[in-house]
Amino acid sequence: MAAHDTRLLLLGAVALFEPVNGYQIRRELLSWQVDEWAHLNPGSIYNGLSTLTRQGHLVRHDLVDGGRPVAVYELTDSGRAELEQLAVAGLEDVSLVDRTAFSAAFGLLPLVPTDQALRSLIRRRVALEEIVAQLATPAAPAEAPPHALRTIVMWLDLAVAELGWLRETIEQLKKGELRLDTSTWTPPADDAGWQMNADRERYRSLLHR
Repeated sequence: MAAHDTRLLLLGAVALFEPVNGYQIRRELLSWQVDEWAHLNPGSIYNGLSTLTRQGHLVRHDLVDGGRPVAVYELTDSGRAELEQLAVAGLEDVSLVDRTAFSAAFGLLPLVPTDQALRSLIRRRVALEEIVAQLATPAAPAEAPPHALRTIVMWLDLAVAELGWLRETIEQLKKGELRLDTSTWTPPADDAGWQMNADRERYRSLLHR
């Protein structure tokens, strides 16, 4: 997994739940199965938080919560700028063989203003249309061996499938059928987010917010 994809996921997770402790970030990201599709190992999460703190993108608060020490994290202004840059790049940059950045950015879409999300997805659609047009142009038999040509066919099929999904998603955003405001969604009663919200309010109180 590319380092910028890890940064995107960590900054996004903090932005969604800040102030939030490291264990909660780890649990939340693993619930997204990032260890499978993003190859982000649990140990890398803590290391990544430390790195982002040293770089000034996160601020760490060492609190005492119920008699126990706990480290909680929040984004700094530079962290918010970095998150926005990474999210936009993840939405717009097209790779036929690695959609990790796009999956991460799309999962964090509620953090992106709707007009920016729409612009970025349209740019991705245009880029993907150009790639599909190029792949659909038959190559001369001598340009590649038969098995390599079959690989190109697979890439084309995947790109066409994504393009159809992307066009539908863009139309849903334009019509307001796909809303990025998650406040209208209620998680199930056993969702860990309820406890995270309660912890967040307690952390804010400890930080005199």
